Amino acid sequence: MNGVNFFGIRHLSPAGAFFLTQYLNEKQPALVIVEAPSDFEDTVPDIMRCETRPPFAVLAYTGSVPVRTILYPFAEYSPEYQAIRWSRENGVPVRFMDLPTETFLALADERIKKANGLFDETDAPETVTDRKPDVYELLSEQSEDGSHETFWERTLEHCADFSAYREGANLFGANIRALSEKDRVDEEETALREIYMRSVIRNAVRGGIAPEKIVVVTGAYHVEGLKTWDNDEELPTLPKLPSLHTLMPYSYYRLSTRSGYGAGNKAPAYYELIWKGLCQNDRFYAANAYLSKIAEKMRENGFSASSAQVIEALRLAKSLAQLHGGEIPTLRDIRDAATTCIGEGSFAAISTAVADTEIGTAIGEIPEGVSRTSIQDDFYRLLKSLKLEKYRSVTSQDLKLDLRENLRASSEKSAFLDLNRSYFLHKLRVLGVKFAYLAPSKQDNATWAEMWQVQWTTECEIVLVESALKGDTVELAAAYQIKETVENTGDISVIAQAVEDAFCCGMSKAASYAVSALQAAAADNIPFEDIAKTMFRLSNVISYGDIRKADVTAVKPILTQLFYRACLIMGNSCVCNDDASQEIANAVNMINSVELAQNCLETEKWIKALSEVSSRDDLNTKLSGLCTAILLERNVMTNDELKTEVSRRLSKGVPADLGAGWFEGLTMKNRPALTARLSLWESLDDYLKDLDGEEFKRALVFLRRAFADFSSAEKDAIAENLGEIWGLNGEEVSEVLNAPLDAASQQALNELSDFDFDF
Repeated sequence: MNGVNFFGIRHLSPAGAFFLTQYLNEKQPALVIVEAPSDFEDTVPDIMRCETRPPFAVLAYTGSVPVRTILYPFAEYSPEYQAIRWSRENGVPVRFMDLPTETFLALADERIKKANGLFDETDAPETVTDRKPDVYELLSEQSEDGSHETFWERTLEHCADFSAYREGANLFGANIRALSEKDRVDEEETALREIYMRSVIRNAVRGGIAPEKIVVVTGAYHVEGLKTWDNDEELPTLPKLPSLHTLMPYSYYRLSTRSGYGAGNKAPAYYELIWKGLCQNDRFYAANAYLSKIAEKMRENGFSASSAQVIEALRLAKSLAQLHGGEIPTLRDIRDAATTCIGEGSFAAISTAVADTEIGTAIGEIPEGVSRTSIQDDFYRLLKSLKLEKYRSVTSQDLKLDLRENLRASSEKSAFLDLNRSYFLHKLRVLGVKFAYLAPSKQDNATWAEMWQVQWTTECEIVLVESALKGDTVELAAAYQIKETVENTGDISVIAQAVEDAFCCGMSKAASYAVSALQAAAADNIPFEDIAKTMFRLSNVISYGDIRKADVTAVKPILTQLFYRACLIMGNSCVCNDDASQEIANAVNMINSVELAQNCLETEKWIKALSEVSSRDDLNTKLSGLCTAILLERNVMTNDELKTEVSRRLSKGVPADLGAGWFEGLTMKNRPALTARLSLWESLDDYLKDLDGEEFKRALVFLRRAFADFSSAEKDAIAENLGEIWGLNGEEVSEVLNAPLDAASQQALNELSDFDFDF
């Protein structure tokens, strides 16, 4: 395309952005054409609003399931962004020339389907099986710096003028293009993109704009592919997948290659320093600011970093640059200097400060009402209404909520602020928007307290956009998600989770729908473990009902019904092997905790069920031991009854694995009370003394497992009991029992792993 001015750039290049504006000032074009999806042109007015602050991105997404998305991010130092700014400030039209997003999304959808085997093999493109190493890997190997990133920075980001940058970037792109070895899919997509971009440029010329009055801003890789002018070239039929798009805030972390973004750079915040230095005509600004920030971060974290160390680091960085044939230090030079002079040779000492300085925590802003989806508007409205805007940060923060009414508040809205915040965060959790994680509360018995860890990520915005298909507001989308969960599962415990979610979200209609589904599911035959999980969820709903202003009247009858069924089937459920016993044990503990928490349940029924399992000999002995421990914990079993049961379970006539398994179950609950019962340890001592060699080995395997997670204090208490039984000093017994094993004893224990249990 003779006469058209091409300016090759890198997507996130501060020097490219700076020199491009100089180039535009010199050329004074009548039209600026930018490599960006052509249907994004309608976002330019919003991009240029004074309230819009980079980094931000344009997100395109399909309007149907499965949702496909693509992102086109901008930083302040993106050459494309500066091209748009220059055009708007100088009254020059700007046009985008890349494929529309509906085509990009269709191509991406085809790739995914082919990868998942949804197309015939004959439809799949041939691929290059004997691939050459990646061109950037080769460049890194050949570069004296050992990194193509450092090579680019030293060679192009520190150019002296726009002519050198333009010539160098175009040459770099041409060489990369010549050396690249791509598969057929990449080649076909690149060819299609360049045909489309050439057509946009050609149409501009045909529309009456002189070629020399057009500046095309494109990736350096595409410059050679766009220069060829062919009037007879026809644009092929483009695949399309209907799409929408919206502006969204972005972050420096997401712009970095560390996040997996292929077109990013390693250090967005550092590149911003280069941009500021270019704007201030201070070529050493980035090095000075970088080292000063490292020292500042070190001091904030309680470490020493003197001005003298910063000065020496700057001198060293300049010397390293000269050794590599440059004048301006690169990021690698500056980081090495900081490690040597500020970290005193240890990168670990400055690693946290380096991450903050190189990547940064910046997050962009877009004006209110610019979002193209109603659910995004609703999200930001709620964020403001609930005073959570300060938590929209890439830095993780703790948020403590007190769900009780604030009696000193001046309005109802303020009185229930934390409760409404909880509703909002739970709705986001249900939608999968990972803006906040519910952490365990330090006040275990406080139903009014919640602790959240809040952190904003770009993925939050993407999931919000995808949720637009479920509802126009956060609440409607969460209600749809709960309804969909209930309808697509036959697992009663999953339905119970949906019930709990609905109550936590404060959505009464969704809760009623889920409770109705739960009532229908409760009439079916349900495994004991699922009954326990369901009861646990329903117990949470009842416990939090008052504090969450929820009507739990319909939940209590279901809980009672499931409780009676659990009492009836628990005995038969305990007929299981040792592998399945742990899940049953967890279920027993769940139901026990629920019965203790809820007054509507009949304690006598539960005690009777526990007593049955405790006394029966035909059940899994570990579960019988667990039920015995629960009875002891609830003060239902006396010491004499325990002694009788121990004597029966730990007797010579009982197989060693059964006796030791019962004891393992007994130690699963209330250990402090067990360690204080001397009679228990006397019975265990008598039992072990009566076993022969093989029986002792068999019992030892189970006993080792039983004591594996005992704390040191618990082991010391047991040692004192044994010392008293044996007539020895308890401390000496503890020292012997906790001493490292000799080689022979260790070998003997290792052999137990191969012990034959005749299974």
